[in-house]
Amino acid sequence: MPELQEKVVAILEKKIKLVRSGADALYIVGPIQLPVNLDGETVQFQWYCWLRCNEVTENYERIIEKLSSVNLAEMQQSSVLAYGDFSDNEDALIRMHSICHTGDIFGSKRCDCGYQLERSLKMIVEHGAGALFYLANHEGRGIGLFSKAMAYVLQENGFDTVEANLGLGFVDDSRNYADAIEVLKSLRAKPVKLITNNPKKLDALKNAGMDLAGRVPLWGSVSEYNEKYLQTKIDRSGHLATASGCPND
Repeated sequence: MPELQEKVVAILEKKIKLVRSGADALYIVGPIQLPVNLDGETVQFQWYCWLRCNEVTENYERIIEKLSSVNLAEMQQSSVLAYGDFSDNEDALIRMHSICHTGDIFGSKRCDCGYQLERSLKMIVEHGAGALFYLANHEGRGIGLFSKAMAYVLQENGFDTVEANLGLGFVDDSRNYADAIEVLKSLRAKPVKLITNNPKKLDALKNAGMDLAGRVPLWGSVSEYNEKYLQTKIDRSGHLATASGCPND
């Protein structure tokens, strides 16, 4: 093995973990120190990323060698930002956050995703321990970015978010949390509190045998641009409203 490759493998194999998932493997790399800017303050998170692979091996040299021949830049990988003593703290918050290209990156006000991303990170830091799972294959509730763009065109012509997805031949919500939950279990065995308004996320954790200590709601950032979107979440997608039934409390 060339000297450079030996050095690379010696460093990386200490940071790679194999988690079996059925006949496949989830390879988790981390933790990696990631300083994050939250409202002008630098907060240190522990960052992990994972990759599903149909080859199950603890020969990490082989996995590393294959990376350059697979165009992962054209695929989507998910990751985790963990804060504090996430593994062992008795009380930890988690957020299963679906990627939103328009909301998370561009700050679009058509949805509340960017607000939820930033607010949940702040909640985790204020709480003292927790993790945000950033789920990269969940764009548009699982329909992908290009299909989401077409759904937006339909929404500009009177469709709500559910009708737009159905009109394009998709189900309302096709997101799957199985891999994220496997990674969660590998990082923490103790109960977690889930930051969400979506009962489907709660059900996914419960059905996978994860011990839930409770739920923390996350409503906010309501405007003229997303009020219908937020109300549709409640009326048609079953999201849990506040005590008054309004998404802006």
